[in-house]
Amino acid sequence: MIKKVEPAQKLTGNLSLPADKSISHRSALFAAISSEASVIENYSAAADPQSTLGCLKQLGVSVHQKGSRVEIEGVGRDGLQKPDSQLDCGNSGTTMRLLGGIVAGAGVECELIGDASLSSRTMKRIITPLNSMGCRIEGRDGEFAPLRVSAHNGVKGIRFPLPIASAQLKSAILLAGLFGDEPTEVVESLPSRDHTERLLDLASEPFGTGKIIRSSRNDVIPAQNYRVPGDFSAAAFWMVAGILNPDSEIHLPQTGMNPSRIAAYHILKQMGADFQKTAPSNTGKEPVANLLIRSSELQPIRLDPNLIPNCIDELPVLMVAMCFADGVSVISGAEELRHKETDRLSAMHKILSLSGAKTELKEDGLIIHGNPSFTPEPARYPSFHDHRMAMAAAVLATRSRGVSEVEDAECTAISYPEFWTHLQEITR
Repeated sequence: MIKKVEPAQKLTGNLSLPADKSISHRSALFAAISSEASVIENYSAAADPQSTLGCLKQLGVSVHQKGSRVEIEGVGRDGLQKPDSQLDCGNSGTTMRLLGGIVAGAGVECELIGDASLSSRTMKRIITPLNSMGCRIEGRDGEFAPLRVSAHNGVKGIRFPLPIASAQLKSAILLAGLFGDEPTEVVESLPSRDHTERLLDLASEPFGTGKIIRSSRNDVIPAQNYRVPGDFSAAAFWMVAGILNPDSEIHLPQTGMNPSRIAAYHILKQMGADFQKTAPSNTGKEPVANLLIRSSELQPIRLDPNLIPNCIDELPVLMVAMCFADGVSVISGAEELRHKETDRLSAMHKILSLSGAKTELKEDGLIIHGNPSFTPEPARYPSFHDHRMAMAAAVLATRSRGVSEVEDAECTAISYPEFWTHLQEITR
């Protein structure tokens, strides 16, 4: 599907964000291995979290879904069943890596598969440490899906310093550790999103500039009874769109504001964005707030590489914002973007270049020559079958001098099924 995007005079309105994908995945996975029943409200309708629910059903977990309400009868650590067929993770790296940690720890014989994109992403980061814990998991060519999991003789605890700041890797190890009698310790030097530790009540302690998180069979897996907050990663696209379009005002109620997720909020504030945060509260163990976004003039930024792990999903749309800043912005230390649904560094360089923006592609980032008067050329943007590329291109196109097009626009359903409808609703 090709989607036409017309220039916007302004963007105004109140948007109900899609449910947070990261929390939705985890709520279902943790509910499945709890010994209690869970009721999850506002579960994500996006394709990736729905893949997680499908896999859990194949593992013998009772899942009842009515709209955005999901009821899960937990089977405990030892109640997962051998599936009759392959576990299809679709396009979801979170499903494959986190569920991989669970089934490997439980020793459930199964095979995890994904689509062409997921099957091209390395899984070696989880395979090596999981096998060192006594699990038995192997991949195609030693690192790619399909992942084959076999029974084992028990999980042994390890001390695992994270080689990169990765919430998926951290979570996979901690989840496998839940099946071991001895504690598994994950040493995190740079912070990454902490939903797993929060939702499982895992013990942690400061360690240098980071922390040590522990898991073992002694940890009680709590029921997951709460409302999933609005997805901050989805909010980031409207934050940038509202900033860039004159006379705009966008309201985003009940947005997730987990401190380990909102680096993009602070980066945009540092650049000069006009945000208001009101009515802070909590849903379960996650903080939320209402956000008000207004048009703003932006200054350039040299992005601190230490912030990259906590804005990795928002970096594409942050690059769009940098095109309109008054000077040169520099992103470095972002090589992890090359290992997402597509090579997002190269993809964004291509998208921004098509618009007429001046950018320089580096091995680990981009240099973006911003201009507050920049008016993008109308273009036909490739999405690279990547939902975040499609949405970033759409935000860029709202400032264009003419009608632009986004190819394979349906890929936004991976994380934000209502994106195109919401864009139309607030465009004036």
